[in-house]
Formats: sequence, structure tokens, C-alpha cells
Amino acid sequence: MKSSFLQDLQFRGLFFQATDNETLDELLCSKEPIVAYIGFDPTASSLHVGNLSQIMTLRLLQRHGHKPIVLIGGATAQVGDPSGKDEMRPQNSDEVIAKNIAGIKSSFSKFLKFGNGPTDAVLVNNNDWLTNLGYIDFLKNYGRHFSINRMLSFDSVKTRLDREQPLSFLEFNYMILQAYDFMELFKKYNCVLQMGGSDQWGNIVNGVELTRRVLGKPVFGLTSPLVTTASGVKMGKTAKGALWLNDDMLSPFEYWQFWRNTDDADVIRYMKIFTDFTATDIAKYVGLEGANLNDAKIALADAATTMCHGENVLSEIHAQVQAAFGSGSDTDLPTRWLEESQIDIPTLETVLVAAGLCASKGEAKRLAQGGGLRINGEQVMDARKEIDILALHATPMKVSLGKKQHCLVQLR
Repeated sequence: MKSSFLQDLQFRGLFFQATDNETLDELLCSKEPIVAYIGFDPTASSLHVGNLSQIMTLRLLQRHGHKPIVLIGGATAQVGDPSGKDEMRPQNSDEVIAKNIAGIKSSFSKFLKFGNGPTDAVLVNNNDWLTNLGYIDFLKNYGRHFSINRMLSFDSVKTRLDREQPLSFLEFNYMILQAYDFMELFKKYNCVLQMGGSDQWGNIVNGVELTRRVLGKPVFGLTSPLVTTASGVKMGKTAKGALWLNDDMLSPFEYWQFWRNTDDADVIRYMKIFTDFTATDIAKYVGLEGANLNDAKIALADAATTMCHGENVLSEIHAQVQAAFGSGSDTDLPTRWLEESQIDIPTLETVLVAAGLCASKGEAKRLAQGGGLRINGEQVMDARKEIDILALHATPMKVSLGKKQHCLVQLR
């Protein structure tokens, strides 16, 4: 690769495949910035760590002198992308989708520079053009460019059918609408590149071909590999749910802890993908083992958290870490406040589930039996142990899950 953007993608493990490597590479080497986009459907009121590799791809594009478009799928969110799903997504109301869009908009400004300049990012909503399409006109003008045989061969469809999982006609239309989005962005913004995860390849290729057939213009597609942990689990998925980017859904301390607790085998790879560290920066940590690797994990956690929540949160987080692991005060730990109505049975397992520290009472029981639960510094082997409701109103309870997760729990 000749272009600095594609070289950087390769170094960071974010390049999987492209529709025309050589031509795209030449285009990226031109003096004029190119315009590229990635789409995000507003299925929740915050983006999460699973979206982060795509956000970082847009960030890299902008850092290499090109213009990113963030496409919010206000319309396609009502259809639902079948990629990677075994069943149809629940349909949200217009009000919920509007609330979700408002919630995720702030996420992007942490990672991208928006404005009116030639390389400034712009945010658009496909609801602006998709909701006004006439069904018959749309079928007549564009339906003939899509082969059902070809569409059935794409992974997003084929996987569902191979598993004998139902695929609704609504979902089947998703790739057609995404293809139309690409063509529309080309017409409005001269957008010549769509990027996404490798599971989006079929959807992206459809957009490339539709733009070529209808407008006679060459556009390109590029995908990055889906990021997994060293154990093969999808990145950002935990037993307690998604790792949200908005601090009203996940505290900066918990976000920092997630990165600090990265598996040894993933640290260097995550530095490449989720930070702005250069090859020289990362080289300092390559080859570290055992306790020495903790410095790399802290550097990763600090860099990732600063990017998402700002540098000003680090001093407080470090104080909280000191409280949990060093000689600091427990009052520096994050507090999870509960209402008494959430505690129907006054036991530890009920409190742990209500506080979101365990996904279920069964998980709390297994954690305690495995020796991983400490309350106020004392090991507790029985998660069904009763708690004093009045005492929990007056004094916070320090909860430690294993060696790395600590917080205070208190009733309002």
C-alpha cells in the first residue's frame, strides 16, 4: 500500500478487504481529500465499545487528511440489520429512535472534529431521504439492479437461512436501503468510500454496484476485521452487558477498569486499534511480561479513557484505584445508589443483581462459592447472606468482585 491511511490501517490490524485495492490506494494518495462514511443505527441511547473500532477507523481517516461522514440510520433502524443476528431486532418507536440519536451524537464529537472544513466530519441521517421514497418508484428504478440469487449468497442472509432461522422481508430489504444510502451520499457529498466491519461486506458491495449501474461512477468498499478477545469472544461483550461510551450509562471509572483488565494477549493489539499511540510508542511495551505488563495496561486504560471521557477524569480514577488497591480512602470508590424498592429480599445476591454487579443470583452464588466476593474487605462464601437494610441506608458497603472490581453500594 502507498497511501498513509491504508498503511496505518494495516499496521493497526484494521484492514480486512477492499473492492479494488490498487485504485483505492491511488485515490487515497491524491492531493485532494476523499470522502468516506460508516453507518451506525441508533439501536440504543449510547454507542458501546463494540462500535469503537469503526469510530477509530473514521478517526484515522481524518488524521490522514480525509473527510469522514457519520451516517445515522434513523430510517434503517426501523428495519434492522440482520447481519450477525439470529432473529429480528425489536422495532423501536419514532420517539425512542429520536432519543437514541440524541444520545449517541455526543459520542462522535469525542473522537472526530466536526465543522465545515475540507476534512471536518459531518453527521447525516438517512431518514432525510429514505422516508420520502415512493415504494413503486423505488422498486421500478432500483429493484431491477438487485439479484435475489446474489443477495441470498451474502453472509448476513445465508447464515440465518442455514440455521433455519426466519428472515423477514423487512430485514431482507436492509441491504437494498444501505446500498441506496451509499449512492445518495455520493450524489450529495461525493462520498466514494464506504467502510464497515467484515460482516458488512455484502451490504457494501451492493452499494458499490448500485452506484456504478445507476450513475456510472466508481466507488469503493473497505472492511475491517471484527475485533475479538484472545479467547475468541466478541469485543466489548461482557456478562453484565455492553460497555457504553456515554458516562450516564457507564462511569469513567468502570470504563477505565475495563481497559485496565485487558487480557495480557490483547494489550498490544488493543493499543494499536483503540489509541493514537504510534508504532514507536507501542514498541516500548512489546515483549513485556508478567507484572511489567501492568504498565502497558495502565497506559492503554489512560489513553482510551482520556479519548472517551477527557483527561480531567484521570486524577479521580487514579485516586479510586489507589483506594481499592493502595492506602487511599474507600470514599474515593464509585458508589452505586439503590432504592429500597429494588431489594425485595434483603440478601447480598439481591443487592449485587440490583446494583448491576452480577447478571443473576446464580452468578452471585457462583462468585461467592469460588471465593471471589468480599464485603468490606471480608470474604463471603454465601451470597444468600442477609444484609441490614437500615445499616445500608446509613453506611455504604464496599463490594469487591475478584481482585480488580471494587465499588461502594448504598441505599438512598
